[in-house]
Amino acid sequence: MSESAVNLRYFILGLLTRQPMSGYDVKRFLKSLSWLIGSPSAGSIYPALRVLLQDHLVKVDVELREDRPPRKVYTITQAGRRVLQLWIERPVGPGTSMKAFMMRLVLASNYPRTGLVAHMQQRRSEVANHQHALEQIGKGLGERDDIGQRLAVDYALAVARAELAWLDAELTGAAQELAFVGTR
Repeated sequence: MSESAVNLRYFILGLLTRQPMSGYDVKRFLKSLSWLIGSPSAGSIYPALRVLLQDHLVKVDVELREDRPPRKVYTITQAGRRVLQLWIERPVGPGTSMKAFMMRLVLASNYPRTGLVAHMQQRRSEVANHQHALEQIGKGLGERDDIGQRLAVDYALAVARAELAWLDAELTGAAQELAFVGTR
């Protein structure tokens, strides 16, 4: 089973903590985020819902509609909430994809504040290591190397620097907020 299929299941559970949704609702929501996390096909959403249902992590209610096919609406169960919470509390492994990181950020309202900060700190460490590696690659490139490779490395460095700046700003704000809450 691929990591993306597992992440999709957890992501769907996280979406269902917000409100019950049909498969179409899930697909539409994911499509609205396609610029950020890609857009899973219906061929991956419905099997994920089926597995969640088989594992008793969601339940389904069938809404009958006049002149239209019945609508299956999925709701997260208590078991689903527990499984989602365990996933949220599990540290993210090194080398986690940007897509997996973004999926967890979208579900940030499910995290305890300290868990979210830890998740972002881990991401910051990984991006800083990635930036360092890219800088070493960039230093090794000469004038005779392919311009496309140099442009790709420059682009990747710009993205890493931008992500680090964002993470630093958010982590500074979170640290100040946590310190303020701690003084109450």
